[in-house]
Amino acid sequence: MIEIRNFSFSYTSSDQSTVKNINLRIPDGQCVLLTGMSGCGKTTIIRALNGLIPHYYEGKSLGSVSVFGKSPQTLALYELAPIVGCVFQNPRSQFFNVDTDSELVFACENLGMSKEDIRLRFNKIVSSLHIERLMGKSLFHLSSGEKQKIACASVAVLSPNLVLMDEPSANLDFSAIANLQGMIQFWKDEGKTIVIAEHRIHYLKNLVDRVVLLDAGEMIGDYQGVNFFELPSSFYETHGIRIPDIKQLSFGASDPLSPTKDFLELYDVNFSYHNTQSVLNIPKFQLPLGRATALIGSNGAGKSTFAKLLCGLVKKDKSKLIYKNKIIPPKKRRDLTYLVQQEVNHQLFTETVMEELLISQEEENHSAAEAILQELHLDDFKDEHPMSLSGGQKQRVAVASALMSNRDVLIFDEPTSGLDLENMQRFAEIIKRIILLGKTCLIITHDPEFIALACQHIVEMKDGQIKEQYDLNQMTVQKLQNFFREEDSSQ
Repeated sequence: MIEIRNFSFSYTSSDQSTVKNINLRIPDGQCVLLTGMSGCGKTTIIRALNGLIPHYYEGKSLGSVSVFGKSPQTLALYELAPIVGCVFQNPRSQFFNVDTDSELVFACENLGMSKEDIRLRFNKIVSSLHIERLMGKSLFHLSSGEKQKIACASVAVLSPNLVLMDEPSANLDFSAIANLQGMIQFWKDEGKTIVIAEHRIHYLKNLVDRVVLLDAGEMIGDYQGVNFFELPSSFYETHGIRIPDIKQLSFGASDPLSPTKDFLELYDVNFSYHNTQSVLNIPKFQLPLGRATALIGSNGAGKSTFAKLLCGLVKKDKSKLIYKNKIIPPKKRRDLTYLVQQEVNHQLFTETVMEELLISQEEENHSAAEAILQELHLDDFKDEHPMSLSGGQKQRVAVASALMSNRDVLIFDEPTSGLDLENMQRFAEIIKRIILLGKTCLIITHDPEFIALACQHIVEMKDGQIKEQYDLNQMTVQKLQNFFREEDSSQ
């Protein structure tokens, strides 16, 4: 039994309670979804259950949290590890090794298990999860979906009775989400108790037994899973919940722009890791200027590596970039472009949100920073430490830094991954305004809702190559619909 009684918590860096008077009982073997707008308290509850509050995140707490009769707040972390397993939004943040085999056995070794026990557990999980092809691989060379599999496997090998997942689908394509569904079903079949914090919930429709709705740190609803997914769409929109049905989603291309004759051109892109199989092989790429271009493709297609190369962040890059009739060498591309990476924790450096926006400015422009924070609904957090924010809020801080950079070409890697419906829609509006200012955006995304709202051009990448690209209009909408329907059919 999981039992939370009258639990309230405020982080040391904040005067306000993140969660307030939470009362929740979860029977053994139940799969529960925590959902609501970004910042509603989902992640804080996860942190209370896995002991990161107070062992890592300090603050003021009231009430009690009990996991199978034990308090995560008083147990040592090594005592919690066999009981509670956690898969984070960014799997890389929980890795301790550089290769997959070592990662799977790391926790077992730290708990002093025998070699025979570790071997049996390892073989069982690898076989049960069908991840044989991922063994012996570098974690740095895996796609987001593959990293997610390894993170899940490293939890499963300990066989904890409680599994916690925080925004697990955030960076996954439809195929990887299907694998995630299989992982959750695997734990359900084993009788595990599962708690999932998520606001992109379409894939959970036939998995969760119960849905707990949160708003501004308070529980405002408790539903049976089957009933929650039958509520009207207006209900989900009101509470910032994303539940798109790809079969009904309309790519309206509602704001078609006249064809452009101006492009950023990139030639002779050829890249591989340490003389392995080629990751990128693109003879020529044209990015239309003054447009928002969606870069789509499955996990592992090479999209993130391509974005880094475009920004001059890849060593030994021999490609040629031409912008406004000038050749821009790799080292100078950083003055032209700004990349918001998929793992935003790696781009947050300062003590406050405001400082984060000003850190790269030659002359501090507080008024511009204030305006951007207000537009992204971050003005209430300007004095907070960025690392104390929720995943969606951190994502918005990184986006705010990109807007402050005032670079000509802004590149975003999964920028809507941690955003609820309202903030995704707000970001789409910001992208449209950026385009009207003459900027160019390249957006790596698996988010059909966002593309429908914000993008005018599509580039599809497959196996490190450009499969096709086209303007998004009434003549080409069907291509994009077919791409996502093919992806979605895997579910």
